[in-house]
Amino acid sequence: MFKILVLQALYSLSDEATEFQIKDRLSFQRFLGLGLDGTVPDATTVWLFRECLVQAKAIDKLFARFDAALTDHGYLAMGGQIIDVTVVPAPKQRNTVDEKAAIKDGRIPEAWKAKPARLLQKDRDARWSVKYTKAKVKEGADPKAFKPVDLAIPMFGYKNHIGIDRAHGLIRTWDASAANAHDGARLPDLISTSNTGSGVLAEPAYRSKKNEAFLERGMFKSHIHQRKPNHRAMPERIARANAKRSAIRSAVEHVFAGQKHRMGLIVRTIGIARGRYTCGLSCGRCPLAGRWRRSSRLGRANPGSSSDLQASSSQHRLPPGELCRIFGI
Repeated sequence: MFKILVLQALYSLSDEATEFQIKDRLSFQRFLGLGLDGTVPDATTVWLFRECLVQAKAIDKLFARFDAALTDHGYLAMGGQIIDVTVVPAPKQRNTVDEKAAIKDGRIPEAWKAKPARLLQKDRDARWSVKYTKAKVKEGADPKAFKPVDLAIPMFGYKNHIGIDRAHGLIRTWDASAANAHDGARLPDLISTSNTGSGVLAEPAYRSKKNEAFLERGMFKSHIHQRKPNHRAMPERIARANAKRSAIRSAVEHVFAGQKHRMGLIVRTIGIARGRYTCGLSCGRCPLAGRWRRSSRLGRANPGSSSDLQASSSQHRLPPGELCRIFGI
């Protein structure tokens, strides 16, 4: 059953689609050890098994178990750490103004109390957030003559907070929250004390007196981006320093790209507990999702790492299927 969740996370499949694909694909059947006449679990069985893992809060234990397996195979957390967050979309809720106000106050709307079936289909934990970005330069236009345009994109769902190590680009810490949660408040929970490097890189949202004091107490070196002064242009010295940090910090965006584009990460379930489980699978502490795919290729060139680290990775390269053997699945 756990192998089924592996496939479900890798290919972003619903329970019904998972059942169909197992019956349809010989490659899936071989991976699961099923014959042509084997019994395939139905969608309800897959849901019940996943729900048992959610209720038991097993994702954290799997997370720690996989990290220990990586360490045993030579993938130590080293080179410092990069902290970042991304919004994971969830199905939008069509609520009235009164219903939205009740949810924000932590209450259940009166109209939902009389309809338990409707209440079960409403996500009261997901929230709206705004993603800020820049408009792309039009094709054929001069980039220097193009005036940057700020875009505000509303998004509904949850936030996936992660911390990766610079040497291997593997997720070492993670957490999940509603989309409107403040990024900087999660920094203490995302710092890995097992990393051999002391440097910490993050966006300006993580810079605060409280976080700087926390890093100083833990003997970490803060490389968090400097904020732009209010109503003033960014000093050239600070801009150059931020640019150098961005060149290193961009490695975390490749992890998010693997989750969202190759795996199609989305929260299809209802509630923060199930949403946290989905984010945990995508983060790959257990042998799932992007890291399960990437771990068999860690012997290849690692962007941002030295030749010594690349040589070390090639010596400890995990062959395909090794992680399933480690976990006995």
